[in-house]
This record gives sequence, structure tokens and C-alpha cells, in this order.
Amino acid sequence: MGIISRFRDIMSANINALLDKAEDPAKMIDQYLRDLESDLGKVKAETAAIMAEETRCKRELTECNEEIDKMQKYAEKAVMAGNDSDARQFLTKKAQLTEKQAGLQQAYDLAAANASKMKQMHDKLVSDMDELNARRDAIKAKVAVAKTQEKMNKLGASIDGAAATMSKFDRAEAAANKMLDEANAMAELNKSAGSDIDTLASKYDEPASAAVDDELAALKAKMGL
Repeated sequence: MGIISRFRDIMSANINALLDKAEDPAKMIDQYLRDLESDLGKVKAETAAIMAEETRCKRELTECNEEIDKMQKYAEKAVMAGNDSDARQFLTKKAQLTEKQAGLQQAYDLAAANASKMKQMHDKLVSDMDELNARRDAIKAKVAVAKTQEKMNKLGASIDGAAATMSKFDRAEAAANKMLDEANAMAELNKSAGSDIDTLASKYDEPASAAVDDELAALKAKMGL
């Protein structure tokens, strides 16, 4: 049976190896389960039909056995009533039913064996489905964790890139600060040097107050004062 073969292939396969080849493992295992659930529905229908056949065979066999017992009792009653002819007819019918009983018993035994095998097969497939559903949940959980980890890895890479950029800005700022400090220091040095020269030159400059006094004295002399 193709259905049973598919179930056996899936259950015996290394599901992890199959999923490694899938682009989306969660979707793949969902598809597996949908296919198997469809197959299981067919198995259930077939199992129900075989079990119904077993029930029919059992009913016919039971009815035949009851008829045999009935013919036996009628024959006994006919003998007790002294009606051997009637008893003979009942026993003849019993013989016919007994011959029929053998065929019904054979049919029932076969139907019962088929029903038993089919029921075991059905129960095994249901158990396999339960196992696959449990594995499906575990696989989906792993896929979710893997996707979260992948997002975290990408986010971590972005953060590392931002940190590297910040580090470059820090170095650029430090270089700018160094340049500014050096320029300020040079300006301070230049300012100090100019101030020293000016101080030195003032020693040799005539004070402004002495020049004014000289000019005042010359004016008085010109006026005869």
C-alpha cells in the first residue's frame, strides 16, 4: 500500500537531513503532516470498511450457528413426538447449514485477521502522527530561535559598525583638539615674544611727559616770560 510506504519512508528517514535541504523547515514539515493526514484519512476509511466486513461476516456466522442450533432442537422435538420424517428434514437442513457454516467461518476468520492487521496499521499511523506533531513543534521552536539569533547577529553587526564609526569620530575629535591646543600654544608663544620686545623698546623711548615740559619751556622763552 502506497500510503503505508510513505509513512514508513517518513518515519525511517532522517528528518533533520531532509529539513537541512529545505528553505523553510517549518513549512516543509507542515506540508509533510498535511500529506500524511490526508493519507491517514484514507487509511481510516479503509480500516472502517474492513472492520464493517468483519462485523457482517460475524453476524452471518452467528445467525448460521443459531439456525443450526434451532434445527437441532426441532429435530429432537420431532423425534420425541415420534415424527421421524420431520426430524429427518430438520437434520437435513442442519447439515446444509453446517456446510454453509464452514464457509462463513473461513470468511469470518479472514475478515477478522484483515481487520486486526488494518487496525494495528491504523493505530501505528496515528502514533506516528502524534510523534511527528511533537517533532513538528520542536522543529518550529528551533527555527524560531534560529531566526531570532540571526536577527540578533545582524543587529550585533550593526552595533559593532556603529561603534567602529564612533571610534573614528573619537579619533578625529582628538586630532582636532590636538591641533587646536597646538595652535593656541603657538599663539600664546607669539604673544609673549611680542610683549617682551615692546617692553625692551620702551626703555629707550622718551617719556611723553618730558617732551611736553620741554615744549612748555620753549614757549615761555619765546614769549619772554
